[in-house]
Amino acid sequence: MEKLMRQHWWKALSVIILVYALVAGLLVPLKPNLLDVSPNAAQAGATQSFQLLGYNTQFTDDRDGLMAWLNYGEGYALRAVEVTVLDDRRATVTFNFPDGLPTDRPENKRLSLIVSGSESGAFVAPDVVVMRQESAPADLAAVEADWRQGVMQPGELTAHPGMTFPYRSLLGETIRNTYFHVSLWFAMMFLFIAAVVYAVKYLRRKSKLEAGGVSNHADLNNVNSLERADHWSVVFTGVGMLFGILGLLTGAVWAKYTWGSFWNWDIKQFTTLIALLIYAGYFVLRAAFPDPERRARLGAVYNIFAFACLIPLIYILPRMSATSLHPGAEGNPAMGGEDLDNTMRMIFYPTIIGWTLFGGWMAGVAYRARLLGERLLRSQEVH
Repeated sequence: MEKLMRQHWWKALSVIILVYALVAGLLVPLKPNLLDVSPNAAQAGATQSFQLLGYNTQFTDDRDGLMAWLNYGEGYALRAVEVTVLDDRRATVTFNFPDGLPTDRPENKRLSLIVSGSESGAFVAPDVVVMRQESAPADLAAVEADWRQGVMQPGELTAHPGMTFPYRSLLGETIRNTYFHVSLWFAMMFLFIAAVVYAVKYLRRKSKLEAGGVSNHADLNNVNSLERADHWSVVFTGVGMLFGILGLLTGAVWAKYTWGSFWNWDIKQFTTLIALLIYAGYFVLRAAFPDPERRARLGAVYNIFAFACLIPLIYILPRMSATSLHPGAEGNPAMGGEDLDNTMRMIFYPTIIGWTLFGGWMAGVAYRARLLGERLLRSQEVH
């Protein structure tokens, strides 16, 4: 590990990646979508207009080719008979509704509004209009034909030009926190893994030394290797704790904007806090023992215990909960297409690498600081 720490290319790479994540993550715009559709209910057999309030839309530039549909699904949709543009963010769309829904059963159907323009591209506002049907329409075949006529044709849906991030109605601009909150947790895990690996190395080397004793130069080298393993375990745990605290804080800020308050006692927040408190006990335990050998041995054992607690607390228990607000509850992996698209992956995955490399760099600096502190302490003892 010491040889790798003397190389500089990966340190420069970590800085480049994090600068890239900061710039791209904050400056790339979100895809256009709708903030509001009013009214939010439709009457069967009526001609009805809806007022649209857009987000990052360019309706003025789309004026000549702006189209809209209300999508029922399964090959059924209504095409807007009139689209009136007021400005870049406001437009009115008008639909002629058939005498019912294309089904012979009573239903309250939530319809998604699809809008497509040459500049804004195509986007979907899901479940924004409710249409109620108390009983089957008198002429179901005619109603089905009306709904089929409005289905989108190939080439009518256009892609938004340029690089954009997905718009999620609940998240809005806070979706950018994915690059900082979630990636910090991944980097924390890698750092804790490195810490527990060195804790295991310490215990294995310690058992070998105790079995054979220290009698020659090679054994003295093993003693030095033992101390280095303890130092690496400590510094990786410390940096991992720092990243965990930053992850918890960025998550609290995110919760304020999406859940209404910084702390909601959500199962994910609670178990994460417990896991970090367990790791905080690692440093309390080490501070309680003045004897370096005993401190290192108990610290290594506790580090393994803390990591064994981390996995179920962060990854298993929250997914077993049916009441969590956090993505990932009830077995949802929380990293699917609803959370990330290909544009976000171009930034998210490199950011994980960047934070991990940067954390390793921080651990290397902390390691050298510990060695320097020991040398100063030994020199003072000699004098």
